[in-house]
Amino acid sequence: MEEKKLDQPIRVAVIGGSGYTGAELMRLLLGHPRVQVTLVTGQSKAGQPVASVLPSLAGVYPGLIEGYDADETARRADVAFCALPHGASAGIVSELRDRGLVVLDLSADFRLSDPAIYKEWYGEHLAPARFGTAAYALVELHREALRTADLIAVPGCYPTAANLALAPLLKAGLVEPQGIIVDAKSGVSGAGRSPLPTTHLPEAAEGFRAYKAAAHRHTSEMEQELSRVAGETLRVTFVPHLLPMTRGILATCYALTKGDVTAEACTDAARALYEGSPSVVVRDAGTHPDTLWVRGSNRAHVGYVVDKRAGRVVAMCAIDNLVKGASGQAVQAFNVRFGFDEGEGLRAPAMWP
Repeated sequence: MEEKKLDQPIRVAVIGGSGYTGAELMRLLLGHPRVQVTLVTGQSKAGQPVASVLPSLAGVYPGLIEGYDADETARRADVAFCALPHGASAGIVSELRDRGLVVLDLSADFRLSDPAIYKEWYGEHLAPARFGTAAYALVELHREALRTADLIAVPGCYPTAANLALAPLLKAGLVEPQGIIVDAKSGVSGAGRSPLPTTHLPEAAEGFRAYKAAAHRHTSEMEQELSRVAGETLRVTFVPHLLPMTRGILATCYALTKGDVTAEACTDAARALYEGSPSVVVRDAGTHPDTLWVRGSNRAHVGYVVDKRAGRVVAMCAIDNLVKGASGQAVQAFNVRFGFDEGEGLRAPAMWP
């Protein structure tokens, strides 16, 4: 696309705007001073008012949900945020890139760099010619690559939390690359808007369970990004859990220390890596991050404890899965791509309590 002057708003389309990540994108983009939302699509809701499908936007956005058409999207927008399911996104992303749009994809279709690993976890890729061409949008670790990227893959929610907690330790050589365990808990909005028996309120509200233990697709992202930081291939044991709440992820990660490591050293390493980030807050050593402290915000709270008796670092990160874990991170990457202040439209504090 032709670069816009900084005083002109960027015309943005939200593709798949009727789900939770689409709703969060709309909330953030409508408050962004550099953005004009010109199109919202959703095949199953086409023709319905946005305010009916996303009632939180009543009185804020008067338009309709429209059916997707690649040429119409290209006519009305410069940038597309695609909030579509895995597999459904690849073909649409490819069509929009063919028409010159900058695309930020919130599915897993372009996050991985190895086609064999993608096939192992997700099956056949539906746009193989574009596989491996996206910049991975964990902004704090890939900021420079995002400045010139026209296809941007927004990370998964669990990898965002786990990798932000662990990357400083691996980069500073404070922990062993092997033997890492990620124990993470998420609110039920991570499962999407379509009702499922496992996320139905009577079956989720007073229970607490693990799911897809050692078999969750986000394992591949964690391993890819942490291996890059460590400079060697590593393996992660990842166990996600479903919490009886709507929003939030807490990743509690365990790694073996290299030598005599302190929580203060871990904290210093994280503060050095994330210096200048408007989104990552490194708490004092011994502080235990809480999902309530980040709810509704694009912030990640990171904290460290060292178990000297067992020789392990406990690395913790709390995020809102719909914001820093998805839509907010997409907007943050958008800001970097277009040379805006990285925190533009994202500086609102968390909703507390």
